[in-house]
Amino acid sequence: MDFGVQLGAVSPRLWGAVAEEADRLGFESVWIPEHLVLPVGAAGSPHEGSDHPPIPPDVPVFDAFGVLCHLAARTSRIRLGTCVYNIGLRHPFVTARAAATADVLSGGRLAFGVGAGWLRAEWEAAGLDFDRRGARMDEALAVCRRLWSEPVVEHHGEHFGFGPVAFEPKPVQRPGPALHIGGDGAAALRRAATVGTGWMPMNHTLDRLPRSLERLGELAERAGRTSPVEVTLPGARISRPEEVEAHARAGVTRLIVAPWARSREALDGLRRFAAEFLA
Repeated sequence: MDFGVQLGAVSPRLWGAVAEEADRLGFESVWIPEHLVLPVGAAGSPHEGSDHPPIPPDVPVFDAFGVLCHLAARTSRIRLGTCVYNIGLRHPFVTARAAATADVLSGGRLAFGVGAGWLRAEWEAAGLDFDRRGARMDEALAVCRRLWSEPVVEHHGEHFGFGPVAFEPKPVQRPGPALHIGGDGAAALRRAATVGTGWMPMNHTLDRLPRSLERLGELAERAGRTSPVEVTLPGARISRPEEVEAHARAGVTRLIVAPWARSREALDGLRRFAAEFLA
């Protein structure tokens, strides 16, 4: 089991210190949330249940790749992830350039978590069709993967179109940064099986995972895939070793944790968790 750290659960003022300490302690990765804009009056939540209120519009939101480049300079080993990046809200030129920059400056440590998005008001504020976000995401992913791997790219699709372009530098990771597909539905499973390094379910309990992983395996086999699909579970609440073992038996390969209650307790919480689970 790999353990990642959820930076979204701590004050941004401490992101650098938490990433440095997580790197020193042996955590595998750190992850930051991402939004382009938070409209006033937006409703809804990415998580199921009434205990997950909407995101307040005044929550500080930083450019994800700007933060990851900063953290790359302050760490040496730990992987740097987005959980998750709303890829359909940008032109793939913007996404591909930012991701390649972070991957190069980190020496190939980018874990690029991407999703179709859940906040309708955000898409409408950007002037985009929320109901077509899945198709836009698929096309954006296809264009980015070509920019990261091909010397010259030309594309004419439903959402994006351009003549021949070159794209340098290429990412350190080949044929591109590791893609972790966020989402719980059929489309997310398809993307994870075909183009993803891994799958990142957002609303799956342990009892729901086996059936979805069985479907994921079927899709991967149909696509001719031979490499395993990583399974990352954000927001994991772990307090006992047997809970880790239960997640591993269910097929989870990475848990993203935040072992503290308040930001000022984050560094000590990381140390306690590392002493118990990383040793």
